[in-house]
Amino acid sequence: MGVPAVKHASVPGQLLMVGFGSIGQAVLPLLLRHLVLRPDQISIITAGDTGRDIAREFGIEWQLQPITEANYLAVLTPRLRAGDFLLNLSVDVSSVALMALCRQRGALYLDTCIEPWAGAYTDPKRSLSQRSNYALREEALALGQGQPDQPTAILTQGANPGLISSFLKQALLQLAQDSGRLTPVPLRPQGWAWLAQDLGVRVIHIAERDSQITDQPKSRDEFVNTWSVAGFIAEGLQPAELGWGSHERHWPADAHRHGFGCDAAIYLARPGLATRVRSWTPMEGAYQGFLVTHGESISMADHLSLHEQERLLYRPTVHYVYQPCDDALLSIHELAGKNWHPQSGQRILRDDIVQGTDELGVLLMGHARGVYWFGSRLSNRQARELAPFNSATSLQVAAGVLAGVVWALQHPRAGVLEPEDLNHEFVLAVAQPYLGELLGVYGDWTPLTNRRSLFNEALDLSDPWQFNNMRVP
Repeated sequence: MGVPAVKHASVPGQLLMVGFGSIGQAVLPLLLRHLVLRPDQISIITAGDTGRDIAREFGIEWQLQPITEANYLAVLTPRLRAGDFLLNLSVDVSSVALMALCRQRGALYLDTCIEPWAGAYTDPKRSLSQRSNYALREEALALGQGQPDQPTAILTQGANPGLISSFLKQALLQLAQDSGRLTPVPLRPQGWAWLAQDLGVRVIHIAERDSQITDQPKSRDEFVNTWSVAGFIAEGLQPAELGWGSHERHWPADAHRHGFGCDAAIYLARPGLATRVRSWTPMEGAYQGFLVTHGESISMADHLSLHEQERLLYRPTVHYVYQPCDDALLSIHELAGKNWHPQSGQRILRDDIVQGTDELGVLLMGHARGVYWFGSRLSNRQARELAPFNSATSLQVAAGVLAGVVWALQHPRAGVLEPEDLNHEFVLAVAQPYLGELLGVYGDWTPLTNRRSLFNEALDLSDPWQFNNMRVP
């Protein structure tokens, strides 16, 4: 079962990939399949000694060269000219620095998350606010303020963040249709916020359950995951962050505002990997996941905010609820026991996965129809049939990257953009062949379901959609 090699766009210059870990290796076959792009137009610079054989198989230049704050200008400037494309799939390389360089050189840019230079996520000399995705986003967006006619730079366009914002728009339209509202597709960004408010959406979870398993279980002092171990640990040790809804009445004891920027999100004075919350997906049912900071928690909340002058009228609470694969759960438990000092061994699962599914979607709550989940259900078996060098997790990300690259090539002078700024129908049309089953499911779950059966918890039963009721002490 393959995907037809439809060519969506042409690459006029060179395509430079910075980083070639699990996601870089996953997306390369998709780029070659769906872009008018020769192998001699592609070059790879990576800090890890992985993927050399894959690059050689396709006849692509591969260079082992860590990119640092000290050398990035010397290494990258000679490789970038007007019309080229820098695809940043690295960790520990500043997205803002690479974006600024691309603008200077007239090159296009895309990443899957906004990264700082190495060490910034966990530097104890930096405040918690400075270590947040909120601060990184504000810095990156500042590059594009008032300058739309610049080379396109798309921030955070993977699966989540990335595709998940297109899932959200499709979910809102489907919920409106099923609720009897004849709602046209909003033509202005604010129209999506009005639609969400009109539907009564109060909370949005990015609800993901990864059930993939391996025949080589985790060993002692080893962190195992289905995508970047370094990336997951880094974001998991950032402060837990969430878009803060206008309906919320209880302030978490360890919550803080940033005091600058859009003010759409707050952070908790603890790591995301120490913050567990309740959520629901159709296949898994009720589960407890981790409130790991993600860019979409902030950008979705910001884009869905309605103001009247300076008064906030509406904003949903938005956050990620991630239950990773079982070996990653064991790895997190061990990591916490070591007081967040990473294990000496790291392993990314791919070819040794024997079964399982990544179920990733948006869960809309607070509206009149209960809960509504919309997203991708992709099994590892399907992923292997659709594209080489992939698991279910990596292919969902790769599909989002492909859609973003195609959009940028077709709109090369759009300036700095987020996933919410892209046409969701276009993004889904490009990505859907790699997403397995794309579906929407209603349910009657709430965060209060089956609570207080064993212990008399102090709950505000008047409103199940407040953040304090979703927290696990």
